[in-house]
Amino acid sequence: MGDSVESNAALSEQDRAVLARIAKVMPEADPLRHIPDVSPSRIPRHIAIIMDGNGRWAVKQDKPRQFGHQRGAETVRRVIAEAGRIGVEFVTLYSFSTENWKRPEDEIRDLMALCELYCHSQLPELLEHKIRVRVIGRREGLPDGVLAALDNLVTKTHENSSNGPTLCLAINYGSREEILDAVRSLARKAASDEIVPEDIDADLFSDSLYTSGMPDPDLLIRTAGEMRISNYLLWQISYAELYVTDTLWPEFMEEDLHDAIRAFAGRDRRFGGLSKGK
Repeated sequence: MGDSVESNAALSEQDRAVLARIAKVMPEADPLRHIPDVSPSRIPRHIAIIMDGNGRWAVKQDKPRQFGHQRGAETVRRVIAEAGRIGVEFVTLYSFSTENWKRPEDEIRDLMALCELYCHSQLPELLEHKIRVRVIGRREGLPDGVLAALDNLVTKTHENSSNGPTLCLAINYGSREEILDAVRSLARKAASDEIVPEDIDADLFSDSLYTSGMPDPDLLIRTAGEMRISNYLLWQISYAELYVTDTLWPEFMEEDLHDAIRAFAGRDRRFGGLSKGK
């Protein structure tokens, strides 16, 4: 981070603590430079995104849907880079849902091929910026080539950095399925006397989810204007702030990310309590 951190007397103690945490994980980040109108303590640590609108964007351009998905992949690179500059430590992307298997076979085939291409083409950049990749979702049903590419991406990025920012890809993911898998895991442990039912609390349940070890999202962004959650991180977003934009994902730019963060920073997060002074 630049010298501006040290010279800015207006920073609160909490701001300085957040900047120190960000610097440890993401030395290249400089939120005071890239989004100076937002206090560092108001920058979300974890952003989850529902990337919607690729197909609609392609139709508007009189192009096949695959063209929209390709442009959407470019947006992923742009948004991940900007999130890193701002100091967002975790980004989780809804890349392919369990419901997406209902799409036409040729579109699914193209999406799987795009996933493989992304894994191979983006590995050098991810390694350069010490971004650790994590994948959540069920492996069953994914093509062998996709699984191999994802496994390689996860292994190589974790070998490269022990304490970098995290890009989490939700692939063949559904939140109801995740919750069911967690319930079954805890039931098996109870049946084998590893735990008793009274041991099960929110923390233990969270540790049984695919996202174990990650902080819950602070901000959920959905593009393309749809007002629904679509079976995404239902447990984890219990207290996330929601931000919906009409912008289609291929058109989502750095300034759109800034707008979402500014909206988040202006929210009063009470977590069931009252605002200060009330």
